[in-house]
Amino acid sequence: MTVLPICITGEPVLHQPAAPVVDFDGDLAALVADMFTTMEAAPGVGLAAPQVGIGKRVFVYDWTDADGTRTRGVAVNPELWVSPPPVGIPDEDDEEGCLSIPGERFALQRSARALLRAQDERGEHYELETSGWLARILQHEFDHLDGVLYADRLDAFGTKGVQKAIKRNKWGVPGISWLPGVDDLEA
Repeated sequence: MTVLPICITGEPVLHQPAAPVVDFDGDLAALVADMFTTMEAAPGVGLAAPQVGIGKRVFVYDWTDADGTRTRGVAVNPELWVSPPPVGIPDEDDEEGCLSIPGERFALQRSARALLRAQDERGEHYELETSGWLARILQHEFDHLDGVLYADRLDAFGTKGVQKAIKRNKWGVPGISWLPGVDDLEA
């Protein structure tokens, strides 16, 4: 399995909807394995195919909750339903990061519950009902498949902060990526 370069905001594949997966074959299985390897090396709790330059509707996730329950999987051609998002101003408990905006964290309100319907890498259908941080992770990764980064959902304060970070790091243009385990960047 290979650690893949992670695209940084500004790469066109990150800002456009991904295409459905039609072939559940060895190429898809290899991509999923490489995505898990890349996510673990980053380290991260989720990674979408557009983040590694592949415009396909695929993401992986790996989360261990406070009780020690680990949920790890792949979502191919997912559908996601969420509870109504909370009303109010996000606080530091709502901060999240993104491997495509490495080293930055901003507070974002997300729905507390989510229902994921997807296929695994073999094409088998499954359903996962989640809450808390796992629900947040699924929403974040699902957004990537629609060309939406969490920075696109921030309030005015967060938007200003992420724009400063993008300018400071000279991101926001095509052709910039980082390689986990090689480049000194973290989400």
